Formats: sequence, C-alpha cells, structure tokens
Amino acid sequence: RWEMRTRLFLRTAEFLWQEGHTAHATSEEAEAKAMELLEMLSHYDICCDRKTIYADITALQDYGIDIVSTTGRYGGYYIASRNFELPELKLLIDAVQSSRFLTERKSKELIEKLCAQCNEEDAKLMRRDVFVSGRVKSMNESVYYNVDEISNAITQDKTIRFKYFDYTVTKERRFRKDGAWYEISPFSLMWDDENYYMLGYDTEAGKLKHYRVDKMTDISALECARDGKELFNKLDMPQYSKQVFGMFTGEMQTVRLRFKNDLVGPVIDRFGRDTLILSSDDEHFTVSVEVAVSPKFYAWVFGFGADAELLSPASARAA
Repeated sequence: RWEMRTRLFLRTAEFLWQEGHTAHATSEEAEAKAMELLEMLSHYDICCDRKTIYADITALQDYGIDIVSTTGRYGGYYIASRNFELPELKLLIDAVQSSRFLTERKSKELIEKLCAQCNEEDAKLMRRDVFVSGRVKSMNESVYYNVDEISNAITQDKTIRFKYFDYTVTKERRFRKDGAWYEISPFSLMWDDENYYMLGYDTEAGKLKHYRVDKMTDISALECARDGKELFNKLDMPQYSKQVFGMFTGEMQTVRLRFKNDLVGPVIDRFGRDTLILSSDDEHFTVSVEVAVSPKFYAWVFGFGADAELLSPASARAA
C-alpha cells in the first residue's frame, strides 16, 4: 500500500512538472485535468479515483510543490514555478554545444539534462537544432571534473597540484617539465577565446599565470593555503580580461591603434563600450588602450590586415 502511494505521488509530480514546464505555454495550456492524471497513472498500473487525486494534490502542495488548482467545470492543476524559460534553455544549450573545452560526449550529456527542464515537445525541437558532431572539441574527458576540483580548492582556500601537458603531432600527451608536479594557488576560472582557463599564482615564479583546464590532469588539493591573495585582489577582473589576449601573458603597455571606421564593432567587443574612440579622419578612428603585448595581441591586430595599424609605442611597433 505504501509503495503504491509513493509511486502515485512521484508519477503525479513528474507529470505536472513536465506539463508545467512547457516554456512557451500559458498556465491554462499547461493545466492537467483530473481525468488526464487518472489516465496517466493507469499506464503505470496505478489504479485510484478522483478523491485520491484531490488528496494527493493537496499533499504535494503541503510538501512545498507550487501546484496551482483552478476551480470550475474545466479546472485542473499546473506547476506555476519554472526554472528556465525556453529562450534561456536555448541560450544555455548553444553555449554548451559551442564550448571547445567540453568533449562531444559530455556536451551531449549536458544538453540532455537541459532538455529535461522542459516538456518533451519542446525538448524535441531543441534537440533538432543541436549540432555537436563534427565540431572542434576537447579530447580531454576529465575537464568537467577538473573544474569541480579547482572550484572546491578555491572555496576551501587550498593550493592544488597537477600535471600539465601539450599534444604532439601524433595526438599523444607530452607532459611539461618532464612530468613534474605544478603547485599553484588557484583564484579564478576564466573562459576566453573558446577555451577554459585557470588563473593561479605561481609561488616559485612570484606571479599570476594561466593554465588551460583541458590540459591539466591528476588535480588534487594540498593542505597548504593559497599564496598571492594580495596580488589577485588588486586585479580588476573585467578590465584584466580585456587586456589579455588568448590568456597570453606579456608586458603591459598602453598602445595607440588606428582602425577603419567599419571596425568599430570588433574594437568595442574587445575593449568595451567605455573605450574612448577618437576620429582620425573621415575614414579612420584611433584608440589608446592598455594591453598585454604578446604574439596573440599582434595576431589580433594583423588579422584586420591593412584596415588596422599599431601607431605607438615605437618598441611595440618595431616588434
């Protein structure tokens, strides 16, 4: 008897959850009538009557599930609370499928979990628009768990150790420092240039460094507390992300750049809307920004060809 009642509770709650999470439906469209609930339960060999449905709906409401009851001849029940609207789920799914640091398998798993947040009809529509196969994806399946280990260490104020590797031309791992351990104080996880990075303090070098999360392995927390807090706390992270290109470190310099007017969009995307833009002539504008001058910075500038020019300083221009 108790087992049957438990199954009834669970199936009723699950059914209302699926119906109520039709992200584009109104409350009336999402309503489930008592007869619909009885029919649904009969598919699971659960036999009951209307009075049992009424009693169980009340019990679920008392338990804390936000079930709204509408009265009248055409009344029914629906769950008012929604975790995500359909456009929000679509946005998250697009982010997951385009993330290079997630493997194809992990991307599909996460997308399925997101699809479970809406009803089956909407889930089918979203799955139809998912294109994961063939995309450039990480080859490191453990990246998902690396993020968890790093986040826990940051929360617990612990230094971590790990091994760091690159790929050879034969797609095999080649560990840096001959496989020796890195001991780094983690402070932040950053997403840049379609990759996930950890920003951490290297005590031996006395400075902050970046590490690709998908190229870290065997991560574990150490007992010692993190170093470099004072240096990290001085960072303006939003500003820092504008200055560093592709997580390549370099000497911080104020550079002056000139662009054709039609490149104002990419410049604002890179440096933000607060960047001071000065007209140079009818076809060009100039900006002065502080950046980490690195190969990645030069690659960004050169990518615009003759439409962009590095004006100063002379040392950066000569390089």
